Amino acid sequence: MAVPVSSEEALERLDLVVAELGDPSVERGRMMGRPVLTRAGTMFACLSGDTLALKLGAGSAEHTAALAVPEAELFDPGGKRRPFKDWVALPLAAAPLWPLFAADALALARLTPR
Repeated sequence: MAVPVSSEEALERLDLVVAELGDPSVERGRMMGRPVLTRAGTMFACLSGDTLALKLGAGSAEHTAALAVPEAELFDPGGKRRPFKDWVALPLAAAPLWPLFAADALALARLTPR
């Protein structure tokens, strides 16, 4: 499966997320051919096409809230119906909410031991 290409709008929104997080430990890079956000080498967000996938932790209040966003779904990077249970993919239409959920994902990444 080819890696989905992100639109300029989605890439700009990702940059806004980084700016709104305001954390110098957050780095933007690439992994699996996709733009990602990491903290101390731990990926907590991934742009796949025009969807932002965030690691929020299955069963957490943040995960449940993200799944309640219209058109949100579990992140299935390979498109093989094997989604990552801890990750929620939010559509570009929900981009105003991306920073809120990215902050939650960053908080979880801070708790993840290296």
